[in-house]
Amino acid sequence: MRLLLAALLAFPLVALAQLERISHPEATTALRAALEKGSQAAVAALGRTDGFLGNPQVKIPLPDSLSQAEKLMRRFGMARQADELILAMNRAAEAAVPEARALFVQSVKKMTVQDAKGILQGGDTAGTAYFRRTTEADLRKRFLPIVRKATAKVGVAQQYNEYAEKGAAFGLVKKEDANLDNYVTQKALDGLFFMVAEEEKRIRKDPVRAGSDIARRVFGALQ
Repeated sequence: MRLLLAALLAFPLVALAQLERISHPEATTALRAALEKGSQAAVAALGRTDGFLGNPQVKIPLPDSLSQAEKLMRRFGMARQADELILAMNRAAEAAVPEARALFVQSVKKMTVQDAKGILQGGDTAGTAYFRRTTEADLRKRFLPIVRKATAKVGVAQQYNEYAEKGAAFGLVKKEDANLDNYVTQKALDGLFFMVAEEEKRIRKDPVRAGSDIARRVFGALQ
């Protein structure tokens, strides 16, 4: 078996026989196409109005440190302010996510034979793990200024930062929650990679979603 496919010894013999008929270049091309399609679908789903806010799986809540404060705000007639902050956080994430589109494409193009081998041999979200490893640092740099610009328009966000910084100094607020922009950026990244993983699992389960004929053959053989 060729270099890439010979390593797939953990798969059933039937699958190996099917993969034997698919060349190494074909398998790599198919994998790249499928991962690019899945990642772009995730970006499209999140990088729009209500992409985060309207999806309970990724909707960004107020930080845990504010959960009690949120209850009090709602109890004392300040629900509007709480909702305003939640809306601002999710809109900031929705505005930032499209930045991932180009970075995912670049990541796919830079994929090595060893990377492809690991993804094909890996679990249902091995491709997502590859994306996270190769793009997260750059995504964070691109997301943060966009998030900061969006939250700066909301006065209550600035009040939160002032409160949280003081609270963190006394151990009342988690360090990672002490700055709203950093918190939203991390949640945006988590939501993005969650959706990429969901798309990858769907493609592996239903190879027709992979798009091209060769991609369907590769992922079909791995089932």
